[in-house]
Amino acid sequence: MSFLRLRETMSAAAPAYLALSCFGLAASPAAAQDGGQEAKRPVLGGVTVTDTAIEDDGYKIDKPSSPKFTQPLRDTPQTIQVISKELFNEQGATTLTEVLRNSPGVGTFYAGENGNTTSGDAIRMRGFDTSNSIFVDGIRDLGSVSRDIFNTEAVEVQKGPAGTDNGRTAPTGAINLVSKRATLESALSGTLSVGVDGQRRVTADVNQTLGGLSNSALRLNMLWQDSDVPGRDHVANQRLGLAASLGLGLETATRAYLNLLYVDQDNIPDGYVPTIALPGWEPQAGQEALVGHPVDSENFYGTRKDHDDVKAQMATLIIEHDFSDSVRLSNIARVGETKQDYLLTAFMSTGSNISGDPANPDDLSAYTMTRGNPTIREATNRILTNQLNLRADFATGAIEHNLSIGAEITGEKQIIYGHSSTGTLPVANLYNPDWNDTSDFTYSRNGTAARGKTNTLAFYAFDTAKFFDGLLLVTGGVRVDHYKTTYFNTAVCNNGTGRGAVPCGTAPVGSIVTTADLKAKDTLFNWKLGAVLKPSEPVSLYVNYALSQQPPGGENFTLAAGNSANNPDFAPQKAKTIEAGVKWDALDGALAFNAAVFQTKVLNEVNAADPSDIQSGSKRVRGFELSVVGNITDAWSISAGYGHQKTKVTNGNAVAVDGSSGLTYAPDDSFSSWTSYRTPFGLEVAGGVRYTSGMRRGTDGAAGTPPRTEGYTVVDALLGYAVNDNFKLRANAYNLFDKDYVAAINKSGYRYVPGQPQTFLFSADFRF
Repeated sequence: MSFLRLRETMSAAAPAYLALSCFGLAASPAAAQDGGQEAKRPVLGGVTVTDTAIEDDGYKIDKPSSPKFTQPLRDTPQTIQVISKELFNEQGATTLTEVLRNSPGVGTFYAGENGNTTSGDAIRMRGFDTSNSIFVDGIRDLGSVSRDIFNTEAVEVQKGPAGTDNGRTAPTGAINLVSKRATLESALSGTLSVGVDGQRRVTADVNQTLGGLSNSALRLNMLWQDSDVPGRDHVANQRLGLAASLGLGLETATRAYLNLLYVDQDNIPDGYVPTIALPGWEPQAGQEALVGHPVDSENFYGTRKDHDDVKAQMATLIIEHDFSDSVRLSNIARVGETKQDYLLTAFMSTGSNISGDPANPDDLSAYTMTRGNPTIREATNRILTNQLNLRADFATGAIEHNLSIGAEITGEKQIIYGHSSTGTLPVANLYNPDWNDTSDFTYSRNGTAARGKTNTLAFYAFDTAKFFDGLLLVTGGVRVDHYKTTYFNTAVCNNGTGRGAVPCGTAPVGSIVTTADLKAKDTLFNWKLGAVLKPSEPVSLYVNYALSQQPPGGENFTLAAGNSANNPDFAPQKAKTIEAGVKWDALDGALAFNAAVFQTKVLNEVNAADPSDIQSGSKRVRGFELSVVGNITDAWSISAGYGHQKTKVTNGNAVAVDGSSGLTYAPDDSFSSWTSYRTPFGLEVAGGVRYTSGMRRGTDGAAGTPPRTEGYTVVDALLGYAVNDNFKLRANAYNLFDKDYVAAINKSGYRYVPGQPQTFLFSADFRF
């Protein structure tokens, strides 16, 4: 990959780079008076600063990685869950979606539109899509891909509007992956795993100090995986990954990290399973004989042509300098590119697409289904960004301040290439599909493309003021983003009618014509304000209010005319959240209890029911969350959470097919837990229960498909044995009681994602 191509992304933002540099130079002299290379592990705001973003502390992590959060989690007036690598490695999790099972109400509940199927981490949280609010080390991570966590120290789930922290985001939060960094500890660790359903995976983590360079180290994380997916025929994930972190000046006043990441995925994607004969399904014409005869949930309806090839490359430079124990300047710059080449055989199991033997309709073996919806995606996402932050702790009279100010400049670009296809895919036997079926179906680029680009310049400031000797903390933050989005799309014209019609104008049929050439620019102002009352040191009572905005095209770089949220003439979507709660660090800080109630209102939604005020639509989510994480004793750890939410379209047409006012793909109730106990002789016993209530699906013209999914409860377990201090054996059991359930459903209800069946994974962990 040539990163030089990214320069064009930033051409319009060049003056802002100069402003960013001046900001850093202006901050340095005022703080430099106390600088010194002898400084070690400075203290900022009462929190010991280390060279790693996250401290190893079992399940419980006390502070987010971002310098924008000025206080520990206990004193941060917001629901933020940090899922540690100790927890998700113990569970045998390998992907972001598996890690997020530890956060109630967060998951991949949506399986795509009618003719298209979702790919990658299609995460939803508190009733809204969060797929485009995924970050790595505080920088947006682009692409509809599945993220492996072999190089991840922790996953931070920030619930509630995150616009003040990250700029444009989903209305109800953001997810941040914290990468591993080099440390001054020479260590070797890794895991070898095999499963009963064809899972094979090896990871290694090597950290070595560099003798020739003082206070320097190199860390390498490596991944190899070649795994089938339990309960699914032919679906597979092959991954190669290499992450390198070079650390210079570690545990000194000036530190630098150069982090490189390369991931290559060669997967067979999952097109899911027809919902035929599931609860809530009713037969269309010609399907009457299928009543009571669901298909095997292992069936794969694609062909050998299906593929999901991903290459992700990322280079990150981090520089930190401590001018004193109370002043730090840091800068993070990144260039990254993700490429995806994807073909998935999707389908719509309508009556017109399914046929049997008219002379013998009860012969189930004769039924076939049209493979009529191939999803083709060839996309490239690029990002170039620089973020500068100044953290300073000081006092004005009797009031202590923890200040974090900064500037960010970012260029993001997405290209989705257009394709034309010839031939047809073969029909599949409904009850016994064969992926070896051959056909004359081919596709290739046709010269068209959708090109979206967003350049952003942002400035932000956060401050926590402590009154009455820390009895009252007031935390506030503001962020100003100036953005410009451009979108250019071309297509092959056909002078057709209905869906897929592309007018030719004066051009001959088959010509490439421009269908969109749109621009949007504006300045967003996001803010949040919270107060924390501390009746005692381990207890925090808090309230918080925040505003977050998502501009047109901010979710997918796509602008559109008409009554679309991506119309550049429309106002940004606004999310207003109020939250109140209590946080308590019990057992001398070993165990954290959290409880919160919240309400989020999303405004400026498109309201098709009121053409005179098209952006009068609004939605609301109300609920509460309870959680506990940490150690009950030195040998007994726990992480558990429960979430309850009520969602509603408060103004506008219903979005759920059942006619209710609730939002889709949003469970009303969810619970997730994991607890482990370690005996003195090396035996470890652990397990957890996950519950998700039923969910409504979207509304469209589909007939007879299930209007909602049913709730489910799944039990997982672990039996481990530490042979010695360096070697541990694990046996993980998933879905211990082999519960059949629907994990996700698509908008039309024609396809569903079967839940993971009972399966077992055996692992050997080593550490030296």
